[in-house]
Amino acid sequence: MSDCSLAAEPSRRHDRQVTTTDNPAIIRTRTSATAAMAVTILLWASAFVVIRWAAPYLSPGSLALLRLLPAALALTVFVLIRSRRTGLRLPTGRPLVLTIGYGVAWFAGYTVALNWAEHHLDAGTAAMLVNVAPVLIALGAGLLFGEGLPRPLFVGMGIALVGVLLISLTTGTGRSDVLGLVLGLLAALLYTVSLLTQKVVLRSVDPLVATWTGCVAGLLATVPFAGQAYGDIVRAPVSATIAAILLGIGPTAIGFSTWAYAQSHLPTGQLAAASLIIPVVAMIMSAIALRELPPVLAILGGLICLLGVVVSRRRA
Repeated sequence: MSDCSLAAEPSRRHDRQVTTTDNPAIIRTRTSATAAMAVTILLWASAFVVIRWAAPYLSPGSLALLRLLPAALALTVFVLIRSRRTGLRLPTGRPLVLTIGYGVAWFAGYTVALNWAEHHLDAGTAAMLVNVAPVLIALGAGLLFGEGLPRPLFVGMGIALVGVLLISLTTGTGRSDVLGLVLGLLAALLYTVSLLTQKVVLRSVDPLVATWTGCVAGLLATVPFAGQAYGDIVRAPVSATIAAILLGIGPTAIGFSTWAYAQSHLPTGQLAAASLIIPVVAMIMSAIALRELPPVLAILGGLICLLGVVVSRRRA
């Protein structure tokens, strides 16, 4: 091959790349996926604050059930509207099993663990602990999806561990305790397992259908809390029940749908990095709405955790 041919080949590749990048359909899809990601961040950040506010009135299981019931109803409406236009294709076989699995782990398990954690932690600290998950997600993606296990990942894990240890030093101060720390980390673990499973599900299942199926599975898993929820509703102010309903429609029905859409069109790493904004937004909302901020040491530990996540996402 002549020198001219060698010079022309990169130029042709560059032209093809520009054409693909400038494709209006691709640009619209990525723009809408980015907007969906931003909506999710705002809704999920607000969830930490609302859960903390409702904690004195609703037990963890009750709040989960009262949140998932309106979420499942809203998602059912979304799915019926979609099915009239494009039809309804439900998952079967292995995708159905995985969808139910991540639904129970995320919608039920994660929700109950987070609700319980915020009986012991302020909204900002809980948000920072949950957002250790991107480090675990990167580790899981490397082990399960062949995305590699670069050195920065392990360095980031070490840094995040230091941050968690600093947060743990605030336990026993009256504003947080060991149980809250453990529950926050459990929520992060369930978040990790659920997101990795969802990534596999979305290869063959429509995002909205996957979210709806998972939510219904999570709702059924929280049915045993029905008696407790009834007792809490009777004793709690009406505003607490309204807050639970809004959690179901906003952060759950809309937030999980927009997340699934973004998940199906954007790289997992980009989503994990964007989720780092959630603790910051949650702390700002908590300071305004609840006049509550984490202890200084917890804020420092949380920032170190986020630094660990940033480092873990770098590639050697």
